[in-house]
Amino acid sequence: MAVCATLSTFKGGGFSTRSVISQTQASDQWAFFQAKSVKGNLYQIQREKLQFELDTLPANTPETTRQLYHAKLTEYAQKIQKYDTEKADIQKEAKRLEAVRDDAQQHGQPFGLAVIFLQVAILLSSVAGLFKQKKLWFLALPVGGLGLVYFANGFFLFM
Repeated sequence: MAVCATLSTFKGGGFSTRSVISQTQASDQWAFFQAKSVKGNLYQIQREKLQFELDTLPANTPETTRQLYHAKLTEYAQKIQKYDTEKADIQKEAKRLEAVRDDAQQHGQPFGLAVIFLQVAILLSSVAGLFKQKKLWFLALPVGGLGLVYFANGFFLFM
């Protein structure tokens, strides 16, 4: 039981660390996503402004000026498309990191419960040995068994 309690502590700590790191990385990706959204929106606003200016140009405006507007509109549309593509990639990575976090949390919780039950079983066994009480030791066995079930569940997630 002591060995399983020790292993549960290490495995639970490892999954907890993985969960925190993945959450931090996912948060960073979502912040990056927001930055790309803001940049894309700025280009969208500028593009709409240029389109309005182009639409309201006087009829006698030289064709070269109109071509400059069209060139800028095309450039802005390409940048907007670039940011949308980048946002999709960033979102995919953020969701992947969130899935890693969720998986680590699912594995970490049973290990935490295993440590609790195994420590209680060890304590009861120690007290039973100290006071030479076999009944107390028999009480420790199912508690330890429950701890072992949670220990196994930390690996296989069958509950």
